[in-house]
Amino acid sequence: MNHVTVNAEEVVLPNWIDSMRGFALKVLEEIKRDNWELSILLCGDKTITALNSQYRNKSEPTDILSFNLGETVKDSGKTVYLPGDIVISLDTLRENARYFNASEDEELRRLLIHGILHLDGMDHETTDKEEPMLAFQEEILNKLKNEHIFPCGGKM
Repeated sequence: MNHVTVNAEEVVLPNWIDSMRGFALKVLEEIKRDNWELSILLCGDKTITALNSQYRNKSEPTDILSFNLGETVKDSGKTVYLPGDIVISLDTLRENARYFNASEDEELRRLLIHGILHLDGMDHETTDKEEPMLAFQEEILNKLKNEHIFPCGGKM
């Protein structure tokens, strides 16, 4: 059984985190992962810029960062996989949704899939939609197109 923890820094913990947690669990099910303890941090641009600067030497906001841990631990006799952390800037998410003419709901679902695939060991060299990871991301997004995080697929 997978478990997803969601926290917030610099932003108020949204009332839709249960739906987001449920969507992340469906992505893990879709890629056939079990016993994952996934951690997600929602934040604003100030927090993600500081992390991006510290860990990637880029003093600018980004939409998502993934921090791989990749450790297996025993918890109450059960083996649990700690893939790492996903950090999502809600500020940049909103900007990207407008820029790409997508709903905020779709953009958040895309980012969650993207982060989970990175923690699962996938990577991409460019943002070309033909990249295997990005093509797989869009395939999952399409399979789960009826799963929404925000009511009616709307805004945050």
